[in-house]
Amino acid sequence: MDFKNNWWKYLGIVLVAYTLYTGLLSPVPSLVILHETIRNLYFHVTMWFAMIIVLTISVYQSIKYLGNSKIETDDVAYESSKVGVMFGLLGVSTGSLWANFTWGAWWVSDPKLNGAAVTLLFYFAYIVLRNSIDDPEKKARISAIYNIFSYVMLIVFLLILPRMTDSLHPGNGGNPGFNQYDLDSKMRAIFYPAIIGWTLLGVWMIQMGVKLKTIERKINSATNY
Repeated sequence: MDFKNNWWKYLGIVLVAYTLYTGLLSPVPSLVILHETIRNLYFHVTMWFAMIIVLTISVYQSIKYLGNSKIETDDVAYESSKVGVMFGLLGVSTGSLWANFTWGAWWVSDPKLNGAAVTLLFYFAYIVLRNSIDDPEKKARISAIYNIFSYVMLIVFLLILPRMTDSLHPGNGGNPGFNQYDLDSKMRAIFYPAIIGWTLLGVWMIQMGVKLKTIERKINSATNY
């Protein structure tokens, strides 16, 4: 693998490895209720950040497709959505684990939790919709429109509604955000690289997915010919 063109992939691997090692072994502040579970901040929260970034790439490519109608643009939008859903599922799983230790239940009636579930359902429907349409051009155009709608729902259910209602999540429903807790600089030195690491890993997965789609299309064209 050429380092000059793929340095960011190596960086992603290093940052994810750094996150796993330091996130699990480095000392953390002793906070009421949270205690050692604060380590999940490096995984649960950062994966949600990566999800939002990747799904932003997806909706941008969908908007771009409506303007240029290039199938390669649709490929990026679709692969980005799949990677975003993967991060979303990991985010929900780590969040559920965290909730069980801090709130006493795997799932509680919280607007952000429910919003996350609804958002993932929208994107699951997006994937199902794509697979139900055979015509490539029609599939890409309808999917692009639905992808834009799904992203709007993501903004509403994850970033707007939880701030307008009571929520157990930090930074929502009147609760102070994590930056207002007694978090030391050592935690921030892991938190921000983790966001970059997961995001770079996600972009790498998108790139591989697009390459596979291109190869599959070429094979199908050669077979049909």
